[in-house]
Amino acid sequence: MESKTYSHSLAGKTFLVELNNWAEQASGSVLVRLGDTVVLATAVMAKNQREGGDFFPLTVDYEERFYAAGKILGSRFIKRETRPSEEAILVDRLIDRSIRPRFDLRIRNEVQIVVTALSIDDQNDPDIVALLASSLALSLSDIPWQGPVAGVRVGRTDGKYILNPLYEERAKTDLDLIVSGTGERINMIEAGANEISEEDFASAVEWGYEFVKELVAFQEKIIKERARPKISVKLVEPPQELKNLIKKEFSTKIEEAIYTSVKKEMRAKEAAVKEEWLKRAKEILPETFDKSSAEFLFDEEINQILHRRIIEKGERPDGRKTDEIRELSASVALLPRVHGSGLFMRGETHALATLTLGAPGDQQIVEGMEVRTKKSFLLHYNFPPYSTGETKPMRGPGRREIGHGALAAKALMPLLPSKDEFPYTMRIVSEILSSNGSTSQASICAASLALMDAGVPLKKHAAGAAMGLMLNNKGEYKVLTDIQGPEDHHGDMDFKVGGTRDGITAVQLDVKIDGLTLPMIRDTLAQAHESRLKILDLMESVLSETRPELSPWAPRVNILKINPEKIGALIGPGGKVINDIIAQTGAQIDIEDDGTVFITSDTEDGMKKAMSLIKQVTREIKAGELLEGKVTRILDFGAMVEIGPRQDGLIHISELAPWHVERVTDIVNLGDILPVKVKNIDEQGRVNLSLKDVPGKYSDEEVERGREERAQMPREPHRPRGGRPKRF
Repeated sequence: MESKTYSHSLAGKTFLVELNNWAEQASGSVLVRLGDTVVLATAVMAKNQREGGDFFPLTVDYEERFYAAGKILGSRFIKRETRPSEEAILVDRLIDRSIRPRFDLRIRNEVQIVVTALSIDDQNDPDIVALLASSLALSLSDIPWQGPVAGVRVGRTDGKYILNPLYEERAKTDLDLIVSGTGERINMIEAGANEISEEDFASAVEWGYEFVKELVAFQEKIIKERARPKISVKLVEPPQELKNLIKKEFSTKIEEAIYTSVKKEMRAKEAAVKEEWLKRAKEILPETFDKSSAEFLFDEEINQILHRRIIEKGERPDGRKTDEIRELSASVALLPRVHGSGLFMRGETHALATLTLGAPGDQQIVEGMEVRTKKSFLLHYNFPPYSTGETKPMRGPGRREIGHGALAAKALMPLLPSKDEFPYTMRIVSEILSSNGSTSQASICAASLALMDAGVPLKKHAAGAAMGLMLNNKGEYKVLTDIQGPEDHHGDMDFKVGGTRDGITAVQLDVKIDGLTLPMIRDTLAQAHESRLKILDLMESVLSETRPELSPWAPRVNILKINPEKIGALIGPGGKVINDIIAQTGAQIDIEDDGTVFITSDTEDGMKKAMSLIKQVTREIKAGELLEGKVTRILDFGAMVEIGPRQDGLIHISELAPWHVERVTDIVNLGDILPVKVKNIDEQGRVNLSLKDVPGKYSDEEVERGREERAQMPREPHRPRGGRPKRF
């Protein structure tokens, strides 16, 4: 393959696309560069269909490589990449959600996209680059795909939009938005914001989408020149006999089953009708019966029924209006020993959030290819199989758990107190006890309640709801508030909007259709706003503001400011000083480079003792200061006196008494408690003390005797001035 490079400048930043033979065994591959961030994307499709599959098997893997950032990371024992980081999983999801709607979902051949980060410049986030590369790899391959798609990141500072902001620019923005789509429609949104209005958010989407269309046009030029012909693959296509049969004998039965308000009853009825359908389909086509095709047809019939009844009549399966929320319930302070708890129930979706407060040192250290930071706010989402009445192995958090947890955390982040206001590490765990749609948004509500229940000074409550859409081939559509199971599975979008009364804090959009128009997005945002206000009304009726006191079971954190130069003294050689304080008090002590010391203790006595000891160790000793200390060592030339924890000073023999002292032990002995005066502190930080200068230590007669004694002592002979003595 002949290597060729294409370039396109977008708002002053140049994307470079290189086609080469690096991964020539892949169906499609491309190298994309932005700044010094470089990714390689490959696309491969299996030659044969997956046996027994009832869905389109697409996998997206974003592979971080530590060498890309010039780092050797990992544990002491494993210096290589292992499980994908949370950041990598979020990039996986971003790409998947953008490209999946452009596939024919009747495909049963496995498709895998592998994106490898080869170089990271700490300026340009690779996620946008990875999406562009994935789209081009698919478009240039022979894999049947209706691309291209593209995405851009939009930031906002002082009311002005920034396209694909650099990392340092993103830290100053009140909006972090990723919008992707085709040249005609928007098909994915991921955003976090600092209470931005619905109109401002829609305007930001509109502004960013113009650049999406520009990147799509750039790809189309490359595709026209270099794309391979698409191959034909076998699709799930039920025979006409079954299409006629399901309409004639089962359509009414299916409709009656799915239009049942209680999920358990609906699932039981649907399962019974489905079993009957599969049995009947096999009787009709005993020789050519294909279970996958029959199941696909059954699913499509549900899809058509829901679309027809909702769009034409506004009838939802559970009887609600299109803008109606399910029955709401909330409560707090449910568990006796946790630091804060909140239960939020919306219909059959129930989320229990618990909050644990920890010391500043309990924060999570994140050391990845592109992200090296510390997280003091953690939100973990658990989705056990019992929440849907199923059984399956529980093997730790998957992509769903990571993604939903990140979205809920994003919704709450702008509302959290600063570290100076509240120095705790906060960990929220959202347990989904029952699921029938919109669990991530229920987690926002439950977590907000748990934070206030614990006494965290949260600025205000946040809530969220998942919005759906039913669209027909005439362009008619209905936006649905608070979607549940069948509306989520068979609907055309999942548009999650979290925020406060004053604005949006988090958005996530996925679609199953070609995409959304801007009017659809504006309609959805307006309807989501109304639903959010109703949810907030309920939450505020349960707990309107943060409790005035922290949970009695939560640890207490106090802050001390010390001279940064005293950090070494506080730590001590090999950590001896700080470890000794911890052992004596049971407190946890965390020190920052600027001299901020966080003391965390479960008891008041431990807190007071730890603070006292730290103050003693780090106190600024000044010349002329009067102290008290214990003699710890006797030397020939003086005595060492402990004037603080792990802090000694020297009383030179000449400073013990106003008169000449022959032996140190004539004046002081080991273990004596003495008043001392700080004579001076030398350049090396050594403290020189005096006993004789302590006011009232010696009488006037003793002082006078000393003077007379010194006057009678013979003086050293006068040494002539001049140069060095001659050497012979």
